Amino acid sequence: MQLIDPNHPIYKPLWVRVLIVAICLGWAIIEALGPQPFWAVLAGGLGVYAAWMLLFSFNPQPPKAEAESAVAGDEAEDDEPTDEKK
Repeated sequence: MQLIDPNHPIYKPLWVRVLIVAICLGWAIIEALGPQPFWAVLAGGLGVYAAWMLLFSFNPQPPKAEAESAVAGDEAEDDEPTDEKK
């Protein structure tokens, strides 16, 4: 089960991905300094997961609809008759 979809267009800019990770890990530090270690572990785990998905293994794929339409467009051009064959 994927909690973060790396193909979503919101994650394309690097600054957005870094900001999400920084907020999660920053909140974990704030909670660790307070009396709630459970929330610190939760926020830290979310920060580590976000860092893994958005920074280390980030490799977005183009949507299938665009890829299929591009392939279909290439095939349609090949099927058109040309005047050179006459």
